[in-house]
Amino acid sequence: MDRIFTVEEARSLMPQVCGLVAELVAIRADLAELGHDLREGVRSPLGGLPEAKAMEARIGEILGWFDERQIEIKGIAPVLVDFPAVLDGVSVRLCWIEGEAELGWYHRSELGFPGRRRLP
Repeated sequence: MDRIFTVEEARSLMPQVCGLVAELVAIRADLAELGHDLREGVRSPLGGLPEAKAMEARIGEILGWFDERQIEIKGIAPVLVDFPAVLDGVSVRLCWIEGEAELGWYHRSELGFPGRRRLP
């Protein structure tokens, strides 16, 4: 069964979402830097292949947390999070993007990000 969130339920999860996204953003940057250094054959202060694999594994764990709760991750650069919901009988996604202070947007499910509107 697909989970449907209320606005209140989604907002109650935002402290955890923001914490995990902050960790994901830091790992994303480290992995980009380490990957570049590995491809260039340059010694990196971030480590080597084992550290890169550990970072990839942690990203997988973080994404798994969202998947277990049926919260949709639509992108990781920037991180874009959607909570399936229903507003006024219409299927929507409560939408949050990395850097926003709060969950304050939605879009109809079939429209995606270009259809974003402020929550009433």
